[in-house]
Amino acid sequence: MISLKSSRLQLIPLDNSLLKKWHQMGRQALEKELNLKPNNLMLEKFYAQEMNDAMVNFWLPMTHKFPLDFMWYTNWEIILTESSCSIGGIGLSGLPDDAGTTEIGYALDQKYRGHGYAREAVDTLSKWAFQDSGLRVIRAETPCENLASQRVLEANNFQQTDKKTIQCPNPIDVFMWERLR
Repeated sequence: MISLKSSRLQLIPLDNSLLKKWHQMGRQALEKELNLKPNNLMLEKFYAQEMNDAMVNFWLPMTHKFPLDFMWYTNWEIILTESSCSIGGIGLSGLPDDAGTTEIGYALDQKYRGHGYAREAVDTLSKWAFQDSGLRVIRAETPCENLASQRVLEANNFQQTDKKTIQCPNPIDVFMWERLR
């Protein structure tokens, strides 16, 4: 199984079969399959809905379409090595496009915030992604009120580039970020 390791974390990309197990049987089945201790992820409603939407509309179809490059189209479980449990997820929006860009997104269990785990996960996945010579820029978006996530990106050499409103049932203002190679 492919994984990335940092000083405190292991990132495991979920292939299509693991995503199906999670989607059809729940996170406990996924955790069991990965030999992880159970952890009921505590996420705000917005992030939980975003994760569910990504599962159905992006991760499952794209990992099916691109089985050899699934790592670019999936959720990577963020595993806290010392406790052998998943504390969140991180992922990319796909292989670099024609302009050499991709986007990174992440969500961390509320119980594990404030310890630098998100910073470490973003650093680890960004370094892996930049090994692709076609990648020039990693983009990100953070809600304007999410100061902790903004600090994660700043610590990983992302620069704020713009602001926009995401149109959804409850529109949300976000800052746009970029990290250059």
